[in-house]
Amino acid sequence: MGQHIELYEIIDRLNLVAYRLDFPAELEHVHNVFHISQLRKHVSDLNHVIIAEPVEAAENLVYEKRPIQILEYKIK
Repeated sequence: MGQHIELYEIIDRLNLVAYRLDFPAELEHVHNVFHISQLRKHVSDLNHVIIAEPVEAAENLVYEKRPIQILEYKIK
């Protein structure tokens, strides 16, 4: 189960499996071309809203990964 942040318009179909998305200025350092398998049709569900924190990247594009939520676990 992946996380979906918000809706972005598809602005270009590069080939049969790659699409370019229209990202806002605050995501200018994020690659905006995605394989079709990574894209999902939007289905509105007001009970499932994820509020994304801004992505902070240094000039050399280094960032710190931090877990947000544990989605599944098993007790052995």
